[in-house]
Amino acid sequence: MCGIAGGIWFAPEWSISPRLLDQMTDSLIHRGPDDRGIFRSDYSTDRYNNCQPAGVGLGFRRLSIIDLQGGHQPLGNEDGTIQVVFNGEIYNYRELHQRLEGSGHRFATDSDTETIVHLYEDLGTDCFAQLNGFFSIAIWDSRFQRLVIARDRVGKKPFYYAAQGDGGPNIKRFSFASELKSLVHIPNINLELDANAIDHYLTYQYVPHPWSIYQGIRKLQPGHFATIENHHFSEQAYWNVDWSKTNDLSESQTVEAVRSTLIDSVRLRLRSDVPLGAFLSGGIDSSLIVAIAQRELKTPVKTFAIGFSESDFDETKYAQMVADHIGTEHRRFEVTPDAISILDKLIYHYDEPFSDSSAIPTWYLCEETRKHVTVAISGDGGDELFAGYDRYRALTLSQRFRNFVPASTILKSGILSLFRDRGNQRSFTRRLKRFCEAIDQPAPQRYLNWLQIFGERQRSEMYQEAFLQELQPEDPFNFLAAAWNRIGDRGLINQSSLADLQTYLPCDLMTKVDIASMAHSLEARQPFLDYRLMELCIGTPGEWKMRGGRGKQLLRKAFGDWLPETIWNRPKMGFGVPIAKWFRNELQPKLRETLLSDETRIHSIFRPEAIAKLVESHVSGASNEGYRLWNLFVLELWIRKWKG
Repeated sequence: MCGIAGGIWFAPEWSISPRLLDQMTDSLIHRGPDDRGIFRSDYSTDRYNNCQPAGVGLGFRRLSIIDLQGGHQPLGNEDGTIQVVFNGEIYNYRELHQRLEGSGHRFATDSDTETIVHLYEDLGTDCFAQLNGFFSIAIWDSRFQRLVIARDRVGKKPFYYAAQGDGGPNIKRFSFASELKSLVHIPNINLELDANAIDHYLTYQYVPHPWSIYQGIRKLQPGHFATIENHHFSEQAYWNVDWSKTNDLSESQTVEAVRSTLIDSVRLRLRSDVPLGAFLSGGIDSSLIVAIAQRELKTPVKTFAIGFSESDFDETKYAQMVADHIGTEHRRFEVTPDAISILDKLIYHYDEPFSDSSAIPTWYLCEETRKHVTVAISGDGGDELFAGYDRYRALTLSQRFRNFVPASTILKSGILSLFRDRGNQRSFTRRLKRFCEAIDQPAPQRYLNWLQIFGERQRSEMYQEAFLQELQPEDPFNFLAAAWNRIGDRGLINQSSLADLQTYLPCDLMTKVDIASMAHSLEARQPFLDYRLMELCIGTPGEWKMRGGRGKQLLRKAFGDWLPETIWNRPKMGFGVPIAKWFRNELQPKLRETLLSDETRIHSIFRPEAIAKLVESHVSGASNEGYRLWNLFVLELWIRKWKG
C-alpha cells in the first residue's frame, strides 16, 4: 500500500526534475510513511529521434505490509530494462510467484511487486487480467521506450494523470500520481475548474471518472490500462466482463460457488506481515466477513466499531452482538462528530469536492482503527453484488405501481404537496415523497432521481448565465446511463445494482474509504470485491439476489447459520451523520457565513438568491435541504482551500 507519482517527457524543457519528483512523492507521505524511492533517467536527445522520450521518472512512498525488508520500489527486473512502481496489494502473488519460478524467473524478494515485474515480462499488458487485488501501477519498459499504467477493476486505488503539450496533437509531458495534490506541483498544468465536472459533482456528490475537477487532469478508468509512447496516449479495457450475460449455473450451484469463492477471498486477504483487524458495523456484510475471517484464524480477530450519541446513526449494539457471537476482540469507539474541526482535513485529503457525508464517520473509524492495526478488512461491495440497498426494492415496486396506477394521475393530483420533508434522510415521509416524484420516469432516470443531489432543472435554475455558457453538451445522466446500458435487459435488480458497481462503488465508496484510510496510513481490504466473486454475481439472475423485497438472499442461503438471526433480519442502516440537524443548529452560523457572505466564491457559479432560498427553506423547517446544502458547503470550502 503506497503512493506513486512520476512521468515521461519527450523534450528536455518538459522534464520532471529530481527536485520536482521529490515534491510529488513527498506530498504522498501519508500514503507511505515507511519508505521512499526514486527512479529517474534522462536520455541524450541525440540518441533518439523525436518520437522517443527524453526522460522518465518514477517516484514511490511505501506503507510496508508484505515483505517488510525486500519490498522497496521502484523495483526492476534482472537487467533493469523494466521498472515498476505500484500502489495496492496483489493477493494471488504467491501463486503467481510459484508459476513464474517454474517458467525460469528468479526472484530477489518475496514482494508482490516483483511478481508484477516478471508477469509483465512474460505477458506484456495481458498481465493485468491475471492480477487478483487492487492496484494502480506504472511500468517503464525501456525495451520499447514505453510507459504503461493500469488501474484495478473497480477503482479501489486512484490514478490521476495529465497529458501536456504545446497545443498540437502530440504529448510533450505525461505525468501521473495517486492523488491530485501531487500533480499540482507540475508546471503549466491547466488547473482551471472544469464546469462539467462541477455539474457532475452537483448530480452525484462526487466527480466521476474520467473527469477530475481540473480541466488539465483526468482519471484512468477502472479496469483499464494505457500506454504512452511515440508522443501518444492510448487507453483500453483489460477487464472485459460481459455485463449482459447470465451464467449457466443453477441456483444451488451458485450458492455453493458464492460460499467457496467468498471464503477463499477472505483467506487471501488475511495475508499480512503487520497487525490486521476488521471494521465491524453489525450489518450483514461486515459481520459475515468477520465470521469467515475468525474461522480462518487461530486467534480472535481484532474488530472495530464507531459509535455516536445520535441513536438514529448508531448501530454499535449490533456490532457488539456479532462480536460476542463470533468471539472477536472487539473495540467500540464513541465520538461526537465535530464537522468544523474535521472539515479542513477532509477538504485537504479528498483533493476534489466530495460531499458524501459518511466520509466523516469513516474518517473517525480509520483514525481509531489505525491506533491498533495497519490493515483492516471491510464489507464494502456486498450491497452492490447481492442487492442490499432499499432503492433496488423501491425501483421494482415503483415499476409495479406505475403499471397498476397511471403515474401521471398521482403527479397531477397535487398529493405530493401534503408530504412535508422536514426530517432526516431515512424518514418514511422523505422516502415516500422521493418515490412518488420519480415514478413517472423511465427506470434509469427514475433511479438517478433517487441518487442525485440536485436534479437537472434545479441545477440549471441555480447556475449563473456565464457558467451555463461554459458547460459542454454532456448530460451527467449519461454516466449512469452508459453503465445501465451495458447490462442490457436483465431485470431492474441487476440493472440498478450492476450500474452501481460501475459508478457509485468506484467513484463514491472506494474513494471515501481509500482517502480516509490512507490519510491515516491504514490499508483497507474488501473481500467482496474479489474479481472472481464479482464475475459470478454479475452473471447471476437478480431474482435470486432479492426475493419478497429482501436482498442478500444468496448470502443467506450460503451462510445462514454463520450469523445470529437478528442480524439477517435487521433493517439496513446507513453510515451517516445528522447533517440536516447540524445546519439548523450548531452549524447554522458557519453555513450562513460560508454560503451567504460577500466572500462566498461559488457565487460566480450559482445565483446568490438561489442559495439563500435553499438555506432559508431548510433552516425554517419548510423542507429538508441538508444534503444539497452540504454539497454546496463542501464545494465552497474546497475552492477556498485549493483555489486561494
